[in-house]
Amino acid sequence: MTARRQLIALACFAGLLGGTAQAQTKWDLPAAYNASNFHTENLVQFANDVDKATGGKLKITVHANAALFKAPEIKRAVQGGQAQIGEILLANFSNEWPIYAADGLPFLADSYDEAAKLYKLQKPLLEKKLGEQGMLLLYAVAWPPQGIFAKKAINSAADLKGVKWRAYSPSTGRIAELVGAQPVTVQAAELSQAMATGVVESYMSSGATGFDTKTYEHLKFYMDTQAWVPKNAVIVNKAAFDALDAPTKAALLKAGAEAETRGWATSQAKNTEYLDLLKKNGMAIVAPSAQLKADMKKVGDTMLKEWLDKAGPEGKALVDAFLK
Repeated sequence: MTARRQLIALACFAGLLGGTAQAQTKWDLPAAYNASNFHTENLVQFANDVDKATGGKLKITVHANAALFKAPEIKRAVQGGQAQIGEILLANFSNEWPIYAADGLPFLADSYDEAAKLYKLQKPLLEKKLGEQGMLLLYAVAWPPQGIFAKKAINSAADLKGVKWRAYSPSTGRIAELVGAQPVTVQAAELSQAMATGVVESYMSSGATGFDTKTYEHLKFYMDTQAWVPKNAVIVNKAAFDALDAPTKAALLKAGAEAETRGWATSQAKNTEYLDLLKKNGMAIVAPSAQLKADMKKVGDTMLKEWLDKAGPEGKALVDAFLK
């Protein structure tokens, strides 16, 4: 009898183990930036938090440095269910819907406080749009403010004429056109190589990208224009989310909210740190001249007008609410 009971107990235990194995869900999270980038580190911590909170029921694997999908492909991969969750740069998708790139408009929101204000207004619109596309917005984190990396000091827009300029989004491509630079489409994962081979001579980004890609080995000047504060967003396939049980959903949402708070705080702290590191590696950090500021403001005004024409009443309402 005892032996029979032991066999039954063992069978039940094996069944429990089988149930646990079945219940475990595995998600892939493609990301465009390298493993040491603060956004990627935040993603890894988020994945660990989800693992811990769900007792291993939901395992999220972060695929850094565009290893699984290239930056422009990630949104479609999540939408189509090839990846259950992914991180995108919102401004990359302005051709699809202008509101995605509200945070990529030069000199509209040019500080963390302004960026947070814009995000608060933009968020319900993003949630609605992504919902219509079968996704949900889990969280978003700001990059540090954007400046200009170049081989020489840039004192006016005229200094950028004919320069090979990295365009990684429609906005950065349009800036190139407006200042007479030569736009070259290069994603973050290929930037170091593009600078080493002379394909790129200048680009606009944050100190984070500048340091991650060792830009200081190729370009020696950074004009700290603080032009805009773009955001990365973490998006989830709605069907994959709906398939989770209620406690797992709650754990995922909670870890996402914590990642958002942590990410914004890290971004602000890292901004100063990255500029110091660039300086330490021989890069000149230059405050923009009055002429460059005026020229870039002109670019910003033109782009805002063009954006409002495309974004229509929805875009106008967003900008009006922001400027209030």
